[in-house]
Amino acid sequence: MTEKLRLREAVIVEGRYDKIRLSELIATPIIETGGFRVFKDNEKQELIRSIAQHRGILVMTDVDSAGFVIRNFLRGIIPEEQIRHAYIPTVEGKERRKAQPSKEGILGVEGLDRELLAQAIRKSGAHIEGEANVSVDPITKGDFYDYGLTGSANSAENRARVLQNLGLPKYLTTNAMIAALNCLFTKEEFENYLLQLNQAKR
Repeated sequence: MTEKLRLREAVIVEGRYDKIRLSELIATPIIETGGFRVFKDNEKQELIRSIAQHRGILVMTDVDSAGFVIRNFLRGIIPEEQIRHAYIPTVEGKERRKAQPSKEGILGVEGLDRELLAQAIRKSGAHIEGEANVSVDPITKGDFYDYGLTGSANSAENRARVLQNLGLPKYLTTNAMIAALNCLFTKEEFENYLLQLNQAKR
């Protein structure tokens, strides 16, 4: 049996089946939001705040619109330095237990294979026992301006093209997009990616 990843951060997921899936991969506390119920569950919010303060949290929601709303809510109640985000890739399909695919036709956390989940966790910058966390130069808002992703007439179109090409949710705010990109790329890797994307457009 493959050894589980041991994270310093606790992991926040949407539901029971996400928790079951991740428990096969990681040895760390996993907390369910109960979907949108966390919005009105003050006890759950206090629990998440307390855990975030003591060990940090890693948010790993689905890449559909519901997952985005929950992720944004948690971003609003947890200090930035206490929260990290793992973004799973957009993969079309249907979970085995479901008769029909989701409204958006993509797999959630529970439907992804182990390696894709592990990659998302590693790219998030979470602290994994026995693995080095390398400090890298992050992508910033200033870089976005330089790249033409903010501050120009075509910025919104350029951001949408990058999000679509990477399979990231199209409704990410600029700040959320920067956070996601810093999970996926170093600054140098992203600049090379943009260069290739722009060359392919010509």
